[in-house]
Amino acid sequence: MLDVRRLRLLRELAQRGTIAAVAQALAYTPSAVSQQLAALEKEAGVPLLERTGRSVRLTPAAVRLADHAETILAVLEQASAELATGRTELTGTLRIGAFATAVRTILSPALVALSRDHPGLELLVSELDPVNAPAALRAESLDIALVQEYDYVPAAPETGLDTEPFLEETIYLAAPTPEPLAEHRDSLWIAGMPGTLCHLMTVRACEAVGFTPRIRHHADDFGTVLALVAAGQGVALVPELGALNIPGGVALVPLSTRRRTRLAYRRGTGSHPVVAAARAALHASCATLPSRQAAE
Repeated sequence: MLDVRRLRLLRELAQRGTIAAVAQALAYTPSAVSQQLAALEKEAGVPLLERTGRSVRLTPAAVRLADHAETILAVLEQASAELATGRTELTGTLRIGAFATAVRTILSPALVALSRDHPGLELLVSELDPVNAPAALRAESLDIALVQEYDYVPAAPETGLDTEPFLEETIYLAAPTPEPLAEHRDSLWIAGMPGTLCHLMTVRACEAVGFTPRIRHHADDFGTVLALVAAGQGVALVPELGALNIPGGVALVPLSTRRRTRLAYRRGTGSHPVVAAARAALHASCATLPSRQAAE
């Protein structure tokens, strides 16, 4: 019989490519991952990994088994969800991952509603960049999370997850005066930390109009970004959710670029009563958001 936990490790290796990456994502040591995969090879009775020096590659049999692992894990999640529908009260832990501006504007009201309607739930919130959310979901350290993509930064395909539309936002150029984006080729820029979606979006949006931004400051919190713009330290691109409270001396120019946020959860868990309650609360909270465009 194949061990489900080991199948999950194989699935992650197929997704991430290296044992070190799997270990980091799932909070294992690399040696523990290697030992578990070696045990899975014995269970399968066929070679699963081809070792070349310090790297490994999945054999054709391992690729097929990883594909089956996707189905197996989703079916197990679905079975768990169906069993949970028989409970009269929602209990247990709900782990939610969201980016900073969503925690303040969307998640906080949703938590109030969840606590009121389902007092037996233990709510755990993790603030994280959306780029890290898929791995956290597959590692089962989160149950539901907000993931994103921008125009110019499309989301990569993610295995083992289901997603649904949640929020689409306008991207604004924040600057001292309302000038087109192309006029800021010589300006200093403020962007998210390297490696974040916000940083990559800023670079690619500027490149799309013919220049590479000179980034002086890095900040992930859009309140901080706007304060730096107000202090004359540069210009920045800010999504609508981060532009609801604008300090004096900052002008906003709407761009055609959009940010799209989706709800994500492990495949097979969408109908689980706890995840379904989270989905409903988050959508209800999102529906009450003020619109900057309406205010304009």
